[in-house]
Amino acid sequence: MSYKTILVHADLSRAAPQRIRIAAELANAGNGHLIGAALTSTLGLILPGSFELGGEALATQMALMREDAQSSLSQFDAIARAAGVNSAEKRIVDDDAEGGMMVQARYADLVVVGQYDPDDKRAAARPDLPEYVMLNSARPVLVVPYAGKFERVGRKVLLAWDASMEATRAIANALPMLKAADLVTLAVFNPDERYGKHGEQPGADLALYLSRHGVKVEVSEQQTTMDVGNALLSLAADIDADLLVMGGYGHARFRQLLIGGVTRTILKCMTLPVLMSH
Repeated sequence: MSYKTILVHADLSRAAPQRIRIAAELANAGNGHLIGAALTSTLGLILPGSFELGGEALATQMALMREDAQSSLSQFDAIARAAGVNSAEKRIVDDDAEGGMMVQARYADLVVVGQYDPDDKRAAARPDLPEYVMLNSARPVLVVPYAGKFERVGRKVLLAWDASMEATRAIANALPMLKAADLVTLAVFNPDERYGKHGEQPGADLALYLSRHGVKVEVSEQQTTMDVGNALLSLAADIDADLLVMGGYGHARFRQLLIGGVTRTILKCMTLPVLMSH
């Protein structure tokens, strides 16, 4: 079992090279196909009610957007080649980043996007790109922080387990990385608060399931009075984890996203790459 098709968001943001490199390494690990998608956002310029720029100015703006997309894909191509990816594809999508990545994601095993950086004007996405793709594509999303260096992702993995459907999907979707990890820590926070969900030994059933897949796993039961999002990030730092796997919680209603508290905290304050599934 491996990721045979990996989709990565390519733009001109400061964090894009690291994000693309991580996606390339994951593609290499599973001998998979890597797709770099650059979104032009030109579709929004030609929708009804969007002609304020005028014909010539509109054409100029669209040309600039496509030029940025081409530059993004040139950077993607160079990084993929340097990483030795055997099968790579450049793709320009004339849509905004959220809608375009959501549609493309449905034909991939894994989607790699970046955390929103409020100080980077070259980032070609709205702040809610990770959660929008996660809630609308039915695919696992690997979110890479804009701050920090991550030389290797998936050596020491932290799993957030609350016995929910979302966490179950996230762990199943992460199996290719979990099987390759040196160690996986299965964290169960305040298990007594979810009566009847965990059994007599919280985490034991899931640890057994993972061990049958060849995953090296240990269970860590945690009691905390702080919010779980920050407790997860604190535990990740304590055990030197380089990947967090968790369920993503929320609802998508048209363009409005209603995100759960733990998901919101992690996406805002993340200090390591996070794989989420809804």
